[in-house]
Amino acid sequence: MTADTLMHLASDSGGVLYVIAAMLLVALTVIVERTWFLQRVAASGRAVLDQLDRLDHVDTAALSLLATRHRDLPVGRILSLAARLNGERGRDELTASLDEAIMREAPRIDRFLWVLDTIVTLAPLLGLFGTIVGMFHAFQVLSNPGNAPTQVTGGVAEALVATASGLLVAMIGLLFFNGLHNRVRLVVHGLETLKVALVNRMAGIACEPVAQPRDTLRQVPAKLATQGA
Repeated sequence: MTADTLMHLASDSGGVLYVIAAMLLVALTVIVERTWFLQRVAASGRAVLDQLDRLDHVDTAALSLLATRHRDLPVGRILSLAARLNGERGRDELTASLDEAIMREAPRIDRFLWVLDTIVTLAPLLGLFGTIVGMFHAFQVLSNPGNAPTQVTGGVAEALVATASGLLVAMIGLLFFNGLHNRVRLVVHGLETLKVALVNRMAGIACEPVAQPRDTLRQVPAKLATQGA
């Protein structure tokens, strides 16, 4: 398909194809930016949790060092707040302050996703509108004397390109919107896990490993035998 053909199709759709192309560009920009950002946040959260798992207690210096390594990210800002409040707040007050920090970071995490959601909804409607405009141009052929009715079919086929384009943009946007929404959920869950880990370490509560199912099954008969004796 040549550029002249694309220009012809865009003009027949009343310029709707230009708008759909712009929406596709915006959607791809949001997808790339959010994917890169959420990947960074998730990776930093995992790295901090791995370091906290090896510690039973954290001090202000350790928290400040971790915050410096992950600055300009939600994890770094939460660690910086924890470093400022270390030793100055009780467990309940510290938990409430970290909850507030996570709530303040939430709008930054799912930023621009509303744009992708709007494109998913609007693209098929614009495609349908472009098809209707193209159908007007196609049926205008019948009003000109000497034109055969068979010429209408070519115009109708060209008009349907707008609908197909709108549906294609909507499908691409919907696929990545659901994926990014799931990533946002995992990132927020990671921040909640980081909050609990920080509160526990700052309160001096170590993380105890969960007993394996096999060990649990072996301990049950032993307890029953002891009770029977």
